[in-house]
Amino acid sequence: MRIALVSAQASPLGLGGPTAGGRHTHVAALARALGAMSHEVTVYVRREDRAAPERLPFAPGVTVEQVPAGPVESLPADDTLPHMGDFGRALAARWGDEAGVGPDVVHAHYWLSGLAALTATADVRRPVVVTYHGLASAERRILPVDHNAGPGPRAGMERTLGSLADRVVAQSEDEVAELGRMGVRRAATVIVPSGVDTELFTPSGAAADHRRPGLRRILSVGPLVPRKGFGDLVEALRRVPGAELVVVGGPDPARPPRDIDADPEARRLIQLADTHGVADRVRIVGAVTPEELAAWYRSADVLACAPWYEPFGLTPLEAMACGVPVVAYAVGGIGESVIDNVTGVLVPPRDVNAMAGALRALLGDEVRRMSFASAAIDRVRSRYSWERAATELERVYQTVTGGPAAADGAEESSEEDELSEVS
Repeated sequence: MRIALVSAQASPLGLGGPTAGGRHTHVAALARALGAMSHEVTVYVRREDRAAPERLPFAPGVTVEQVPAGPVESLPADDTLPHMGDFGRALAARWGDEAGVGPDVVHAHYWLSGLAALTATADVRRPVVVTYHGLASAERRILPVDHNAGPGPRAGMERTLGSLADRVVAQSEDEVAELGRMGVRRAATVIVPSGVDTELFTPSGAAADHRRPGLRRILSVGPLVPRKGFGDLVEALRRVPGAELVVVGGPDPARPPRDIDADPEARRLIQLADTHGVADRVRIVGAVTPEELAAWYRSADVLACAPWYEPFGLTPLEAMACGVPVVAYAVGGIGESVIDNVTGVLVPPRDVNAMAGALRALLGDEVRRMSFASAAIDRVRSRYSWERAATELERVYQTVTGGPAAADGAEESSEEDELSEVS
């Protein structure tokens, strides 16, 4: 099958960069897994680098194509909206004006890429599947005003996109409920959780250094933006004696400017740590490679996740795959992937005292941590491999293209063993 992954705002070529997040990892890993299943996969991204070739081999069966649309420079994702029409028309030109030419199915990632996919398929019909990776309606309801999607066309366009796409792929029951509130047809919605690279993220392997061996390590991972809740963890740390907080994310310390303190959010966190008297127990590492990230997970006693909003949450699963228990706010998909008191501890969102109490209790109970770690490894291996995610998406693609899964009724649902179809 010829599969087009449209990801204008999150290129797999940007893995490990300062702004790279779960969407970059998701698209890259999904492309690899589909390519390994002998599909012909092309990932279409917006060109941001004049020096980079237009077409680049990425993995067996996978090519990344950079499409000119707007200025050839990095832009915040939502600033690319004015250029999505050009992006979609450029895709349509590449795919041609005949049925049977170009991709068999188009899978768009993020609402802006979905708009481009609809433009690209307006004249020549090709099935469109969309994964939102976050919804404006949820952001507006959950995030503070100065951090949410705010006023603008996004929410309405996401609703329209959901009504026009052949399938909407949700990553959790929480997202399904949000889509239902938006008016997206439930019969056209399927749940396919994100996956984890279970060959990279393993309990065995190198571990990052401990500069202060006497301290328990609380790790937190993600882009340095306020809504990831690192500030909540800094505040919680003052109630967790004998522990350090290591934040992996932010600017690349190997590239100018090499000073982590130059990042505005890093400066804010450092000032906050100083205010709470924990500056000597807070360390901001910056961006790292996936291999280095696995070593950081293995070095941790616990992973702390405190996002204010998280449609899925990949870092808890990566930590669990490495045998690290999780303490997290029960938001979005995290409330489903982390089983409370089995693979970690869930606490109410934005409750810093509850976060501190859970961290303190878990760090003080080695037997409980070991039990959680064992259960976490089993859960990821049984439910969250990329091979499984790709197989489930293959069924979705076959359904919308009239392939075998549609013909033989193979879409049976089960939380643990089959593709979840929401009806």
